[in-house]
Amino acid sequence: MLLIRASLIAALSLSSFASMAAEVIDVYRNESCGCCKAWIEHLEDNGFTVQDHVENDMSAIKQRLGVPYAMGSCHTGVYQGKFVEGHVPASDILALKQRNDLLGLAVPGMPLGSPGMEMGARKEAYDVVGLHKDGQSEVIQHYAGE
Repeated sequence: MLLIRASLIAALSLSSFASMAAEVIDVYRNESCGCCKAWIEHLEDNGFTVQDHVENDMSAIKQRLGVPYAMGSCHTGVYQGKFVEGHVPASDILALKQRNDLLGLAVPGMPLGSPGMEMGARKEAYDVVGLHKDGQSEVIQHYAGE
C-alpha cells in the first residue's frame, strides 16, 4: 500500500512538473490556412503547448499587438507577452526569453523551407527579424537557402 501511494505521488509530481515545463504560446490564424496548422505542428513537436485561436480579422490582431505591416505574414503568435509573426523557428522563439529589448520576432512573408512552409526540398533564405521598443529592427538569425 505504501509503495502504491509513493508511486502515485511520484506520478502526480512528474505530470505537474511536465505541465509547468511546457512552453505556452497563443497562435492567432485564419481557419483556412494550411501553413498555419503546419507551423503549429512544428511548435508542438518542439515542446510548445499551443493555444489555437481562429480569427476572422487578422489585421486587427496584428495592429493590437504592434506588428508592423512590413513584418507581416499569415499568422501571429504571442509568447511571454511578445509577438511572434510568421514562420519563426521554435528555437528562435525560445530565445525571446533572453531579449527584454524586443517587442517581438518576425519572419516576414512566407519563405519556402521555413517551419510550416516545407514543400519539397526547396529552401529559400530568410531572416528572423526582431523589433526593438524604439521601432528599430535587427536581424536576429539568418537561415541560408539551398
